[in-house]
Amino acid sequence: MESWNRRVFAFNDKVDRAVLKPVAETYRDVVPVFVRTSINNVLGNFYDVWSTANHFLQGKFRTGAEMGMRVITNTVFGALGVMDPATEMGLVRRSEDFGQTLGMWGVPTGPFVVLPFLGPSTLRDSVGYFADRQVSPSVLPSGAAEQYTITALELLNTRTNLLQAGNFVDSVAIDKYSFLRDAYLSRRRDALYDGAPPMETFDDEPESPAARPAAAAASAAPAAKPASAAR
Repeated sequence: MESWNRRVFAFNDKVDRAVLKPVAETYRDVVPVFVRTSINNVLGNFYDVWSTANHFLQGKFRTGAEMGMRVITNTVFGALGVMDPATEMGLVRRSEDFGQTLGMWGVPTGPFVVLPFLGPSTLRDSVGYFADRQVSPSVLPSGAAEQYTITALELLNTRTNLLQAGNFVDSVAIDKYSFLRDAYLSRRRDALYDGAPPMETFDDEPESPAARPAAAAASAAPAAKPASAAR
């Protein structure tokens, strides 16, 4: 799918440079820090509710309970998530989404895809993303205008948080598509295994050290003479 992905990637990059990035930079420069931080905290607290559910769906009951306590703490003592006292109490955010839950259940990753406007993904993560959106903050209002407003605010908040990372990629990546593809797949693999992915094995790996002495001894032993030579 690389040919298709590169075309979509080029389209997304043009939209980002023409619209999303300038709007995000204006938002960062004009809106006070405490307002942006409050919006980011409220959205993050809402996402934490779904993360908590995914922890339990994956059988991670201890971290699920911790995430649940994080949501309760920030909702009650953080003014509905405007502030983040849970982090100061050691209840760190451990984000999980439905794509990771599908991976935990054994659903294969599938091909790497670039979604229009949404960016890098995989077939599994695309299914998970659309499930995640069914419980996003934009589902709270009943009116379509309010839903679009919240969706736009989510997008703006996300793009603003990625400004520094985007500038770094622009400065170091020779092939931006390949760089982001490899980074995305590596990050998702790391997230699926909670930071401890299994070691990859290859067919041409050298034999284990334990097998080497036996092989050396076998090669050093004299070959048996054929019966005709013995006579």
